[in-house]
Amino acid sequence: MKLYLKYLTIYVKSIMQYKLSFFFTALGPFLGSFSVFLGIYFMFDRFNSVDGFSYSEVLICFSVVLMSFSLAECFFRGFDTFSGVISNGEFDRIMIRPRNAMFQVLASKFEIARLGRTLQAAVILLYAVLNCSIIWTADKIFTLIIMIVGGTALFSGLFIIYASICFFTTEGLEFMNIFTDGGREYGKYPISIYGEGVLKFFTYVVPLACVQYYPFMYLIGRTENMMYMLTPVAAFIFLIPCCIFWKIGVKHYKSTGS
Repeated sequence: MKLYLKYLTIYVKSIMQYKLSFFFTALGPFLGSFSVFLGIYFMFDRFNSVDGFSYSEVLICFSVVLMSFSLAECFFRGFDTFSGVISNGEFDRIMIRPRNAMFQVLASKFEIARLGRTLQAAVILLYAVLNCSIIWTADKIFTLIIMIVGGTALFSGLFIIYASICFFTTEGLEFMNIFTDGGREYGKYPISIYGEGVLKFFTYVVPLACVQYYPFMYLIGRTENMMYMLTPVAAFIFLIPCCIFWKIGVKHYKSTGS
């Protein structure tokens, strides 16, 4: 952890050498996700609810998923850009270093500028919290926190899978964007509105519903089953096969000769 923080500190110092560049780089993701928020706003300007969910309730789903995705993209960006590390031969140097390869990839790249999108998610979440009818007891606060942490773990796991596939294909496969960027888009609304088939897929295959829909139902009081509060734990379990897949990929790695 100490070494990771040192890497992060060096990166932050380097980007702060060009503060204006950092500002505009952070502004881009902020404006991009803001257009998505406007889509939700205009939807509820026309309709009072979506499948029985109010505007404030939907904003909780939207902000939690957006924040989780942004944090994962910020701190796990090394896996999302891993195809370049494979194709240019950089992974050969990683393999001969004494540190764990996964740690080196994790600490190789940060996207602090993505915090602009995280800030927007935090503002939207604050608005939703202040305007919804939820009574914020200790268990509800815990549920909200674990939704965000679990969501970050889930998207991080998807980035690890994307990187692991690169060991076999050299280039990254764009279909993984269905689960990363696509998961962020699906997460704008409670996943149940897309139908039972989509809900089951995002429960048993990619557990996005476990960090969004099920704890959200407990949060807004539509169920009193406390197991719903703990479903984000599935995201941390999901990391186990992701890391195993990574290790399999490392064992099958063959240098590109670059």
